Formats: sequence, structure tokens, C-alpha cells
Amino acid sequence: MDMVFIKNEEQQKWLDRLKPILARFAERAFELDESRGFPFENVQDLKDIGYTRLTLPKKYGGSGMGLYDFLLFQEKIAEACGPTALSIGWHVGIVLQLLEDRGWKKEVLDETFFEIGKGALINRAASEPVTGSPTRGGKPATSAKKKNDKWVISGRKTFTTMAPVLDLFLVSAWLTDENRLGWFLIHRNTPGVRIEKTWDMISMQGTGSEDLVLEHVIVDEKYLVEQPTGIEKKGEGWLLHIPACYLGIASAARNYAVAFANSYSPNSIKGPIGELPNVQRLLGEIELELLQARHFLFSVAEKWENLVEHREELMPQLAAVKNAVTNTSISVVDKAMRIVGAKSLQRTNPLQRYYRAVRAGLHNPPMDDATFTLLARYALVSSNEN
Repeated sequence: MDMVFIKNEEQQKWLDRLKPILARFAERAFELDESRGFPFENVQDLKDIGYTRLTLPKKYGGSGMGLYDFLLFQEKIAEACGPTALSIGWHVGIVLQLLEDRGWKKEVLDETFFEIGKGALINRAASEPVTGSPTRGGKPATSAKKKNDKWVISGRKTFTTMAPVLDLFLVSAWLTDENRLGWFLIHRNTPGVRIEKTWDMISMQGTGSEDLVLEHVIVDEKYLVEQPTGIEKKGEGWLLHIPACYLGIASAARNYAVAFANSYSPNSIKGPIGELPNVQRLLGEIELELLQARHFLFSVAEKWENLVEHREELMPQLAAVKNAVTNTSISVVDKAMRIVGAKSLQRTNPLQRYYRAVRAGLHNPPMDDATFTLLARYALVSSNEN
């Protein structure tokens, strides 16, 4: 199936470059889950081959690759280790996001990109205990107050993925004197910045999504990098790395189930269970679901890159992809477990890890109810226009 989606030699070269390190990721995945640790070695391996600079423009030391390329590789990384894929996906995707016009001063954007070119890792920090998901529009409790020509920022952010190794944080805060939202670029070594270890989930434990605590952190005026007006409707194509990750986990479950069906032969039947009609039915359903999900994901990604002037019209499709692919991934893992049976629940069996991992996708943005509402509104508007 890979050959259907690989479009050029550069993509194939990257997949060949990833192959040996992904084998190591897969070997480390069980211990990572059991230890509830963080994949430091995996992140370093990705740094060493230049993956953290994948979407960074070449003039800053990157490879200058696009959304489609990024998703292709993210799926393969997730096959080996879902938490590693989701973690690095935020960093690589945010680089793509920053290439859009977001109102940054050129001086600060250049500085940030040059740091990333030298190996710095970045992620946004938006979620908070009192607001829940930032996509719901809650006002952040993290505050920023102007003092002379500096900003003083205090607050706590939750779900700060890849926190153990991040160098740069994009932090949302409420500008108290101006009664509006702002985003600040904050360096890890700034006084008052600390990481508090709080991440304790049964799913995607290895993402290191700890709390970021800011205690009277002082930053220069220029690091107030974004000031949303509330009317932006650009869409976020880079967020397709989320469904790509869960699709990769589902692909890993499929691979395990196929290998098991080909090799497991209880003495109650002749030959492996893969010859049984009920098992073949489940495998056929898995293949169909994965094909549909991949074609949907990559066709929308391709349109997003090529039809720039129609991106607002594509926004519902971005949300639909996340919903469809994530829920398909859950279905695929469930079917794989049905094929393998009770063995799939053994702690040493990777299927139970995949089962827990894909459930996390339901809680990544956008949530299913928001997607259905968005699709319904676009349908109603389109109907009125016609």
C-alpha cells in the first residue's frame, strides 16, 4: 500500500533513512510504556537524522518539506512508536504553522527558525486546568502584565507534550491590562520557568505531556508574537499529523493481526486461522477501512497544499479527516484484537498498548461533536447559498 502514496524519490529516501531507527523505536516501545518514561533516545535519533528540521526552510538549515511528506513519515513513525510520533509531530507541525502569516516580527521568526535549525524543539502550551481544551474558547487563567517595556507572565499549562526536551514554548496568556489574548515565545532557560511532572495516563504515556509552570516570568516586548483578533478562519492543515499518528498505530495493529493469522494454528483446525472465513472477513474489513482512511487523509492533505485559495472551504474536510481517521483507527485495532483473541490482552502483547493508544485520539482537537457541528453549519450555509 505504501507505493500508492509515495510520490517521489525524496520521500522514499526519507523513508529509507527512517527505517533503521524505527526498528529501534519498536524495540523500545514496550519498556517505554511499562516505565511510563519519555523516549529521549527516540527524539535524539530523530534529531540526528535531521527529522526535527524536516519542514524548516532550507535557508535556516532545514529540508523544506511539506505537509504531505510530513504526514507520510508520521504514519510510519507511529507504526513503531505512537507516543514518539505524536510528540515530534507537534514540533514539526508547528514549524509548518509558523510558515503561514501569523503576524510575527521577522526578527523574532528568523531567530526562532535559526534556533530550530540548530536543534531546538518547540511546542504550544495552551491547555489549562480551568479551561479544558483551548479549542473550546475558554479564557486562559495564565496572565501577562506589562511592566515598563517587559511582560510578566504567571500561570500553569497542562498537556505540554514533549515537555522534558522542549527548548521553546509558545504560551497563551490573557493580557490583563488590555483584556485580550496573546501568545508569547518563552525560552526554557528563562528564570521562573519550570516543568512539573504530572503526566499519568494509561494512554500515550510516553508523550511527556507535563505541566508547564510560569512564575513571574519576564520576557521582552518583542516576544509577544501573536495577538489573535478572534476572526481568523485560516484552518490548520498541520494538525492532520494527529490522525496520521493514530492511523500509524492502527497499521501496526493490522500488521500484528495479519502475522498472527498467518502463523497461529490451534490443534482444533488444520492450517493457520487466516484460512478461516470469519478471520478473513475481519482482515478484509481492516484492509478496507485502512485504505479509505489513507486515501481520505492524503487527498485532503494534497488539496490543502495545492489549493491555497480554497483553504477556507477545505476547513470542514480537515475536521472530517481527523474524525474519520481516528475513529477508523479505533475500529481497526478492535478488529485486530478480535482476530488475536484473549492473547491480545496480555501485558506483553502490543495490541493492548495500541488499544489504549488510539483511544487518546478522541481527545485531541477537534473533538467529534465540534466536527459534526462544523459540518452541519457548512451544509446549512451551502444550502442557503444555493
